[in-house]
Amino acid sequence: MLDRRVCCFFAPVADRNGVVTVFAMNSVAKATVKLICLAAFSLPLATDARPNIIYLMLDEWGYFESGHMGSVDLITPNIDQFAAEGMRFTNAYAGAPVCGPTRCSLLTGLHSGHMSMRANNGFAPIRADEPTLASMLKPLGYATGGFGKWGIGGRGTSGVPEKHGFDVFFGYYDQVHAHTFYPRYLIRNSEEVPLPGNDGMSFYEGETHAQDVIFNESIQFIKDHQKEPFFCYLPWTPPHGLWGIDEDNLSWQLFKDKPWTAGQRTERDARVYAAFMHLVDRQLGEILSLLKELSLDDKTVIFLCGDNGGQDYFKTEERPHGFFGPNYNPETKERFRAGKGSLYEGGLKVPYYVRWPGNVDAGSVSDHLFYYPDVMPTLAAISNAECPKTDGLSFLPTLTGKGGQEQHNYLYWEYRGQTAVREGAWKAYRKGEGDWELYDLSKDVEELDDVAADYPEVINRLIGLAEDAHEPIRPGEIHDSALTEKDHWQAPHERNLEKLKSSLVK
Repeated sequence: MLDRRVCCFFAPVADRNGVVTVFAMNSVAKATVKLICLAAFSLPLATDARPNIIYLMLDEWGYFESGHMGSVDLITPNIDQFAAEGMRFTNAYAGAPVCGPTRCSLLTGLHSGHMSMRANNGFAPIRADEPTLASMLKPLGYATGGFGKWGIGGRGTSGVPEKHGFDVFFGYYDQVHAHTFYPRYLIRNSEEVPLPGNDGMSFYEGETHAQDVIFNESIQFIKDHQKEPFFCYLPWTPPHGLWGIDEDNLSWQLFKDKPWTAGQRTERDARVYAAFMHLVDRQLGEILSLLKELSLDDKTVIFLCGDNGGQDYFKTEERPHGFFGPNYNPETKERFRAGKGSLYEGGLKVPYYVRWPGNVDAGSVSDHLFYYPDVMPTLAAISNAECPKTDGLSFLPTLTGKGGQEQHNYLYWEYRGQTAVREGAWKAYRKGEGDWELYDLSKDVEELDDVAADYPEVINRLIGLAEDAHEPIRPGEIHDSALTEKDHWQAPHERNLEKLKSSLVK
């Protein structure tokens, strides 16, 4: 039995009968397999074997929070066009239900039972020896840049991005730091970059909005590396709060006069959230226009997704599923259960799209079941990279429609005492020491009908899978706690203010 966490680059040689001898480049072993089609092993690309890769992940973007998914309030013309020009996935799952761990799963290719970083405290790091998407692509000549919220290793830890394959990372290292859009500084390769006019003491006031600076750096990276293959990782913070925006922002102008007073801290929050969605939509459009201008459009594959399940922000009596209904289907009136932080569907189902002219059919929709550990082997297959050990399976055959698509035996998650397993349509869930629950998602997408008592053999099988999937954590290291804590206390939450003021005095 092959270890499903082993992902290698294979060099196939076929005879005229379609029998292929596959040589694993990191092993002396060889296997002979019979293929229905040689395309299952060949790289089915219409462009260069090293296409540019842009991976844009929006923070807490909900499954139904776009115009083409039925939202009547959010204005997302570029996302809607992106969906029309690429493939939309209906069965994509995050690696975890919160910011830090889901980034760990995405970047390392591991599920949460194997990850080195399973906390969401803002600064917890991956280990120094762990490969990432960037370290996998860099040996192939890719320029590697990241812009946004890192979240898997604060400054002064073993998890900083410049030690994990990134030529440059600019933005927030600590995800609590990322709670403010008017910070005193951002970070570039562990060095502070002051933002003019920001004293860091307000979520809502300042001269320099962090997302504008992060976006400009994203654009500049693409321009600087247009003559070579590049990997541009964009874990942008919007539409996640807290929701501060410049008064003259073009996107804010569209929503500032809406009669919406729903919010958490202010009566503007829902309006700013909508403006944020339009802002990132507009910035996505600018990236697409730039690629066309630089003649890179057909040489670039773009991934667009949310980082975890949606959060039902700004509930009102009229809108009990959240003001913009991130997990609520306006057509069927069904709702994914719970939301961010939960291992029910609402915490894990994410919007997911891939656009790749000449390789991915425009307007296509796939129900292929996958999650974030699958991204690393997929990028390896796209680029011809040698893939490290992962828990994932490449979904390149689904993207291109060429070759056979391998399916997971099961998907696994754990987070803060919760455990979940999905096997086909079956989903098992347990919280703490409570009883295991079982849902048939083919009939019960809302996870309302627990059928564990009716299918004891199924629930017992899934419990066994969960037990096999969990390993004790081997965490990363903190080398300079003072530096780590400095960034952690920058966002002006009430609990942070004294430490923030103290750092200003120093």
